This record gives sequence, C-alpha cells and structure tokens, in this order.
Amino acid sequence: MSTDHPFEGRSAGPLSGMRILEFAGIGPAPFAGMMLADMGAELILIERSADHAAASRYPRMAQNRGKRSIALDLKSEGGRAVAWKLIESADALIEGFRPGVMERLGFSPEEVARRAPRLVFGRVTGWGQTGPLSHAAGHDINYVALTGVMSTSMRPGQAPVLPPTIVGDMAGGAMFLLFGLMCAMHEARQSGRGQVVDAAMIDGVAAMSGLMHQMRGAMGYWKDDPARNHFLNTSPFYEAFECADGGYITLGAIEPQFYALLLQKLGLADVDPGRQYQSADWPDVKARVAERVRSKTRAQWCAELEGSDVCFAPVLSLGEAPSHPHNAQRQLFVDLDVDGSMQCQPAPAPRFSRTPARRPTPGTRIGQDTDAVLAALGYAQADIAALRESKACA
Repeated sequence: MSTDHPFEGRSAGPLSGMRILEFAGIGPAPFAGMMLADMGAELILIERSADHAAASRYPRMAQNRGKRSIALDLKSEGGRAVAWKLIESADALIEGFRPGVMERLGFSPEEVARRAPRLVFGRVTGWGQTGPLSHAAGHDINYVALTGVMSTSMRPGQAPVLPPTIVGDMAGGAMFLLFGLMCAMHEARQSGRGQVVDAAMIDGVAAMSGLMHQMRGAMGYWKDDPARNHFLNTSPFYEAFECADGGYITLGAIEPQFYALLLQKLGLADVDPGRQYQSADWPDVKARVAERVRSKTRAQWCAELEGSDVCFAPVLSLGEAPSHPHNAQRQLFVDLDVDGSMQCQPAPAPRFSRTPARRPTPGTRIGQDTDAVLAALGYAQADIAALRESKACA
C-alpha cells in the first residue's frame, strides 16, 4: 500500500491559521481535535503534567496526530496562568468532561467569556449539559439506546447491535461538535463574541435519525415492527448474506430497478420484482436469496456483482479493507512509522481540491511540545525553567 497521501501538497490545510485548544480526555473530543489538526488547525493539547512521568508507557494515539502537547498542572497557579495565556490566544477550545469539571478547574464558560470574549467554548458530553441524566456516566451504547436509534438494528427475536463507539461518540458527538464549532466561529467573526457549543451525543444521534422518523411516521413504514422494516435485516434485498467460504457480502437494492437487476443476476427470474415491499413475501424470498449466495464464495460474488447497480459490497475485515482496489486507488488508508512499527490509519477526510489536508503523522507524546508552546507564548527560558521547577508544567 502506498504511503503517499493523495492530498498532501504545499497547502497547510483549509484551517491554517486557526488555533484550537483541546483539554485532553477520551472519546469524541480527541477525534474532533484530530480532524481539526488534519485540516491544518494549530491544535494544542493540554494534558495533565501528572501523566508526563508515565508518558513512555502510553502508546502514540492516532487521534493525537498533528497535535502539539503541553503538560500542565491546572491546580497550580503557574499551570493555570499558562492555560489562560493559551485560552486568550485561541479561536476555540474543546473539552469532553462531565458537566462541572471545567468549572471546578476554574475555566467556566462565564470566566472564559470574560477573559477571551471571542473564543468559542466547545463542550461534548453524552447526555448534554442539562437534563436529569446530565451528570450520570454513560457510553456510546447508552446514548444510541435512549434515542430509539438502537432499536432499528434489532432483527426479529434478536438483540439489537451497533458498531462500537461510532454512532454515538464519533458521529453524534464529534461530528456535531465540529459542526457547532464551525458555525459559532463563523458567527463570532461577525459579532466579535464567542459562545458555548453544547454538543450532546443524544442530540446528534437523534438529529441523524430524522429519515427514520419520517419513514415511521409520514411514510407509514414499519411502525416499530421489525418484520416490516427492510432496514432491519428482514428483507431479501437489504441484508448481509453468508457465502460458501464463510465470508459475507452485503446487498442494498432498495430501489425497484436495482432490485429487479439483483433478481436477474441471482437467477431468480420467477420472483416478481413488483412485490418488493410486500413484507409477507420476504421470508420465502430471503431464504432463496440466502441459498443462492451460499452457492459461491465471496470472491466469486465480487467478480460477478461488484461495480454493478445491485448495490453490492463484500464485508471486509479491518485488515482487508486497505488493500481493496477501490480503497487502495483512493488511498483511503496510510501507513505510518510509529516508533519503528508500521501502523495503518485512515487518511484525513473530506478532500479538498485546492487546500489539501495535512499528511498524517504519529500521535504526539504527553508534554513533548511543552517548551516550544511556552516559548511561542513569550516565556523566556528562565521562566520555563521556573515553571518546571515548580512542577506547574512537565
């Protein structure tokens, strides 16, 4: 696989010149920070100085690629003073703590607005900053469940499933945080005033379910009955099917013309394509489709169906995906040398014609940029040494 990133060029990225602070945490905030850094923003990661001593034991996290790390003790006067200098120099900050943590650290939205009125304060949580569950612990699976979206993955008689950390954390959380930041920073350019972006994963997941609510309501689909919902793996035309070699393929022929072509290519000419949405027919037709798919290997079905309008794709493992011809041609993944070991990582997205994203680099180490960040803020070497001596930074 090529290590050349197709969008690397002379451009520093479309967000070049923007400074974002990220208070180190887990989940959607680091992913949002990675995307901003990929696109050229100066992303300064504020990490705990207490973690610096153990930094060698921490792996280089892919979500910290392109960032600069400064390790501070935010409970010390010196550490807080550095953080305030950073805040006053930034366009936005992002944090993913439970409600109240930033306030207890002394960086409440109100105090930040007083000292840095143009800064956009991005907050991402599972339940949101308000509501009876706002201070409760939770994870991706819980947020997707509460919005009703998880129920739409439930096959009749089986438990619901969902991909780990993708729907809630990354899509409902990080992506909506990023969208909120871009909206608020655009508005701040006109008004001169920042604001708080409250990105809750439940809000984002619920917003993404608009089509499902439309189909359930105005279009009269399924009414919470999995047996009538073609998205719930009950239909013969929207499902993953097992092949002769134990591999799987996916079919997604929702439109009538695609379904008719699928039946033709599967040799099921006696099935009436006009009855595609007669759910009473689905069990029998699906059994026939499954039997037909089991007659050939995954590779054979790829040779016959890939690139056609039957809406087909093989189910690939994470290891297989980078070498698929389509993914390889688009250079969907890049190989990075991380401390002497090659790691495969997804390339930045989306793509730009004129201001390409940065080439991915290994994730930063905790505190590896402390001196450089302090110097850029105007600290003299003697001041940096004093901060280190007091353990305000590491």
